[in-house]
Amino acid sequence: MRAQCLREAQRTLGVTTEAEDAAQEAAIRAWQKRRACAVPERPGPWIRTIARREALRLAVRRRELPLDETPDAGTCDEERLLLQGSVRAAVAQLEPDERRLLLGAYWHDLSGAELSLLVGRAEATVRVQLHRTRARLREALEPSGS
Repeated sequence: MRAQCLREAQRTLGVTTEAEDAAQEAAIRAWQKRRACAVPERPGPWIRTIARREALRLAVRRRELPLDETPDAGTCDEERLLLQGSVRAAVAQLEPDERRLLLGAYWHDLSGAELSLLVGRAEATVRVQLHRTRARLREALEPSGS
């Protein structure tokens, strides 16, 4: 399991100590939530998904700097900062329930059942709302005219 987690984390983070940290966190998370695996006899895809999300979480954390702590313009990736600002602005335009769904699903790795408990709605309703929220976010982030 650890080897699968490490390979998946290295795809996102490269061969770094951060990838090893992500793999370790993913292995722990997979072990803690092992009863949630839909196909216990073939846990590979499920474990790799957990590892990928953990690596992405670390990658985002590593890249998120408050604007007053960003490097000077000579070393700053301005395009990334603009995109980051655009995403934050688009998320800020969402309703509080929509933001809560996104945060629960993508930051806390909550399942559909856990999300439904969080917002007090049926799981099927939550899945539809999450789908619509992602669509709204995509529309807000598309360049105008496309």
